[in-house]
Amino acid sequence: MIRVALIGKIGSGKTFISKLFGYPIFNADKIVSKIYAKDKKIYQKLKKKLPNFFYTFPIQKNELIKAVKEHEENIKIISSVVHPEVRKYLNIFLKKNKKKKIVVLDIPLFLENKLNKANDKIIFVESKSTDISLRIKKRKNFNKIVFKRLQNLQFSIDKKKKRSNFIIKNNFKKNVVQKSVKDIINRIIL
Repeated sequence: MIRVALIGKIGSGKTFISKLFGYPIFNADKIVSKIYAKDKKIYQKLKKKLPNFFYTFPIQKNELIKAVKEHEENIKIISSVVHPEVRKYLNIFLKKNKKKKIVVLDIPLFLENKLNKANDKIIFVESKSTDISLRIKKRKNFNKIVFKRLQNLQFSIDKKKKRSNFIIKNNFKKNVVQKSVKDIINRIIL
């Protein structure tokens, strides 16, 4: 199994591109949403660590935003509770798909959380800052402070590019990006 990891800035289109590969995808953002919606143990842990912010189950987006806005350290506390659970889901996904030729890992803090392995194929998704800004601002519950704090968790663009095997320039036009994806698949498989 070849592990392909997509990395890049928030809003660069990693999820859009992951779907173009046509292989099983592990989408960490979807898993986190599932955890917030269905995992009472995680809710209890967050409530215990940040009692002033978490009142109801399932965990509400506005509670998360309020906690992250209130104090920069809160995002690290939330991550310390949620990320170990995400790793469990990742391990299940990898076991389930071990016979697949390729799996795609759409994990925003892939390098930062040291999830990379020596043979991983890492693809940096590069998009224009103006395109990213427009896309991010359209997201439901967008908050500038939360966005900045999430960005602060990430490695610099230069560091991410240096650690990457490939770069895809994403202009958010499916036919153009699809060609880049096919080229990379051919280079990975050969």
